[in-house]
Amino acid sequence: MKLKRWIAAMMIASLGGLTACGDGNVSYQDGTYEGKSSVYTSEDGSDDGNGYGEVSITIKDGAITACTYQTYEPDGTLKDESYGMEGGKIANRDYYNKAQKAVAACEEYASQLIQSGSAKDVDAITGATINHDLFLEAVDDALSGAKAAG
Repeated sequence: MKLKRWIAAMMIASLGGLTACGDGNVSYQDGTYEGKSSVYTSEDGSDDGNGYGEVSITIKDGAITACTYQTYEPDGTLKDESYGMEGGKIANRDYYNKAQKAVAACEEYASQLIQSGSAKDVDAITGATINHDLFLEAVDDALSGAKAAG
């Protein structure tokens, strides 16, 4: 019986420490915040996956209500439906499909953040882990500007 009460007390105590956006004792001001990751450069010297990510996060009543996430080539070109093509054509179907999977993951990462309220609860998608890392970095950048003075 004591164990059940202790577990219940611990659960209540841990819930009491949670605040908006699921990041512990941090609270955020309402508004829209932009964040950007650093530029990723492949360690093998190829251009595969090189680039950076940008997010726009809207917070209302202390909760994340909207998020968009896009990735860009190092030169600032948006990675969109043409990402993975060469000269406007699909030269390598496997490479193109992998590139498009990474583009599609951007929307999924943003959706997961809105649903969970916390970047630490956004799961990486196989084949889009670089985008996931860039996403987390960009979210951190955006939320650092949203922290309420306390």
